[in-house]
Amino acid sequence: MLNRALISVFNKDGVLELANFLIKKGVEILSTGGTFKYLKDNGIEVTEVSDVTGFEEILDGRVKTLHPFIHGGILAIRDNVKHMETIEKKGIKPIDVVVVNLYPFFDKVKEDLSFEEKVEFIDIGGPTMIRAAAKNFQDVIVLTDVNDYSDVITQIEENGDVDFKTRRKLAGKVFNLMSAYDGAISNFLLEEEYPEYLTLSYKKSMNLRYGENPHQSAAYYTSTVEKGSMKDFEQLNGKELSYNNIKDMDVAWKVVSEFEETACCAVKHNTPCGVAVGNSVYDSYIKAYQCDTTSIFGGIVAINKKIDKKTAEEMVKIFLEIVIAPDFKEEALEILRSKKNLRVIKCDVKPENKAEITKVDGGILVQSADDKLVNETKVVTEKAPTDQEMNDLLFGMKVCKYVKSNAIVVVKDGMAKGIGGGQVNRIWAACHALDRAGDGVVLASDAFFPFEDVVQEAAKYGIKSIIQPGGSIRDAQSIEECNKSGISMVFTGMRHFKH
Repeated sequence: MLNRALISVFNKDGVLELANFLIKKGVEILSTGGTFKYLKDNGIEVTEVSDVTGFEEILDGRVKTLHPFIHGGILAIRDNVKHMETIEKKGIKPIDVVVVNLYPFFDKVKEDLSFEEKVEFIDIGGPTMIRAAAKNFQDVIVLTDVNDYSDVITQIEENGDVDFKTRRKLAGKVFNLMSAYDGAISNFLLEEEYPEYLTLSYKKSMNLRYGENPHQSAAYYTSTVEKGSMKDFEQLNGKELSYNNIKDMDVAWKVVSEFEETACCAVKHNTPCGVAVGNSVYDSYIKAYQCDTTSIFGGIVAINKKIDKKTAEEMVKIFLEIVIAPDFKEEALEILRSKKNLRVIKCDVKPENKAEITKVDGGILVQSADDKLVNETKVVTEKAPTDQEMNDLLFGMKVCKYVKSNAIVVVKDGMAKGIGGGQVNRIWAACHALDRAGDGVVLASDAFFPFEDVVQEAAKYGIKSIIQPGGSIRDAQSIEECNKSGISMVFTGMRHFKH
């Protein structure tokens, strides 16, 4: 039988309905501070916690529920005779329901507040109460999620109580919440790149139909404390997003975000298949499309500027899964929406990844994001690249960052003419990219050349300039081969492996 409930919530959605229901069931309600006032102002009979403890709130509300009269009432095991004798002797009444949600640290830590102001949103009393209630879940119903109120109301209405399975689930949700809450606070206070314990704070954003393949289940989680382009986007049209869609969107958006110029990137199977910069949105799209008119079919297209009507008209001529841009002109949006399944994504947040995480069996690899391009641009051959060639070389290196290693990108006039990646040796990647390009001018490589064979192959296709990190014990051979063929070569001192 339920006799007493303690309600202390920051988010007051649904709490009046819950409180009214409990009152009708003869449950005495205790409350604190703002919740007490809110309930009382709405005509609900409620007892203030300080009247139960005989101790007023102190330290600006930091101490109000941390008292044996509260925690004794929560933690006493009802089937334990000694427990019940003890609380009766001490004048403590059992608390059967605890309804608490926490100070919004997840939200406040992202706001433009001082360090001291953010610290004040670290909840102490709330976590202590819900942890106590969750530990004693067989005797205490603990509610931290407003979405659970209705189920609890229904069960009590129909059965007079809440079943063991639900009580256990509600308790589990407490510790699930607290692990994320404590993780967010830990990361905020430590500010360490690689702390002793890796605590991640993510909340489920959506269940996905399936993972990479239909037999794999999947869900999408977003950070509770960090901003990010793949968190802060808006879907304007189309079917629900899939696991592969989100992965591909991430790559496409990161590629175009590398450029100040108007840029377009097409992605297929998590790999760029067309990248270009242009004088206009339309120009950049056409050039990216022409990089690989076959692979772009069914792909994801990202553009880093507002999409206009002319470009939208061109886009709907082929089947695309997603179009992502910072904004859309109204007439362009209308055209894109004519394809009811085409996912149209508005994203105006630059990528903000500070770390990259990869799961392996039994462990997690964590590294800083690959957010740099070159250490230097050092010409190592007799011939130097022209200004246009240098622009294309740097363009190619920006694309290389997002192509699976071994990565080779062949470029001409701000357009990726050929992309080779995911090969187990560099010459195969080079042959694929050069053959696809046909008339490329410069070549970019994500890592150094272990042999001179790539230069030899590039010379066959008339490549005029090459950019690569350098650092091989055979660098001299590649440089000599370039000098023989009249090719300029630039070292960057920085590789961009992407496995």
